[in-house]
Amino acid sequence: MLSVEEALQRIRGIARLTEAEAVPVEACAGRTLADRLITATLDVPPFANSAMDGYAVRASETPGQLRVVGEAVAGARSVPPVGIGEAVRIMTGAPLPDGADAVVPVEGTTDLPDGSVRLLAAVPDQHVRVAGHDTRRGERVELPAAPLTPGSLALLTSLGLGEVTVRRHPRVAILSTGDELVAPGAPLGPGQIHDANTASLAASVLEAGGVPLVLPRAPDDPATIDALLHRAAAEADLLVASGGVSMGRTDHVRDAIRRLGAIDFWRIRVQPGKPLAFGTVGARPALGLPGNPVSALVTFELFVRPLIRAMLGLPGDGRLHLAARLEGPIPKDPDRRAYVRVVLRGEAAGFSARSAGGQGSAQLRGMGQANALLVIPEGEPAGVVGATYDAIVIGEIG
Repeated sequence: MLSVEEALQRIRGIARLTEAEAVPVEACAGRTLADRLITATLDVPPFANSAMDGYAVRASETPGQLRVVGEAVAGARSVPPVGIGEAVRIMTGAPLPDGADAVVPVEGTTDLPDGSVRLLAAVPDQHVRVAGHDTRRGERVELPAAPLTPGSLALLTSLGLGEVTVRRHPRVAILSTGDELVAPGAPLGPGQIHDANTASLAASVLEAGGVPLVLPRAPDDPATIDALLHRAAAEADLLVASGGVSMGRTDHVRDAIRRLGAIDFWRIRVQPGKPLAFGTVGARPALGLPGNPVSALVTFELFVRPLIRAMLGLPGDGRLHLAARLEGPIPKDPDRRAYVRVVLRGEAAGFSARSAGGQGSAQLRGMGQANALLVIPEGEPAGVVGATYDAIVIGEIG
């Protein structure tokens, strides 16, 4: 069996970047830049403007009484100049009038009946945003290696960009297999269960930055599985199947990947999720995840999520990793690295973690209530109370 690191290295090694495409900046939330170095097409701000509501003046004439000769508002195409002994009423963001070098906030002034204004004190701060004080035209700005946030979109817009070049979302085919599966909400017959993997894996793909292509559920039939994977390889960038990767008589996914392409490996030292098939179908990477829904979600987190991010040119798993102290013992297989489902909470002394519930690979209650995966390494038969472990945050910390 491979270690987590060995398996991840092989998986990421097969990643190929998706193509770049130009997209309007308003539609780029969560997208990934193809080139993180952006050249500013203009000064930011493009002109000197007021940082306050007040009066544009010559700083050397404060304190004192000045004649108000006009008004400047944001968006004004022209504003009156400020001469000796004059002031212009100005709003935040309005262009600074010629002749002025400071703005006196309105709270530091008194309007007089004759239309003049009294400036109560000398200007302690100019309250002027000079042209290019944030970014100069032609300057190269490097954005983080991460999906675009509201803040980064605001920055791109300020740099004068109407559209940006981003990576295409990877298309990820999702195939759930098993004679026992029926659609969510459908009546259950003898021996049947609801298919939890399709919806949860599709949601995981979206969260990771991909586009899910959901295939019809497949019975444990080799011909059907072969046909669906073959079709998916022509439509998707990545194939993800769940179920059929162990050693049972009705486990056909691993053999289907081998028939249609090649198998690289199929077992890893991880709990849950030891049986995991990785290979190619045609030219497409293919991963066969365990059928148990907890195992499917955990192995997706460990291996599929980083692969999708690699296809976007992003590093790592994109998750926050914290050190957390374990509150209670959690047993595990000593030969495998365990990713146990925990509830993480912050305290004055740091973060602590408690079991989210049953740790079995088919026990979804704990998975649904967990906000982190606590990593307990190989060689330990159980998580040690009071010991500190790495926690991978997968939900909100209360």
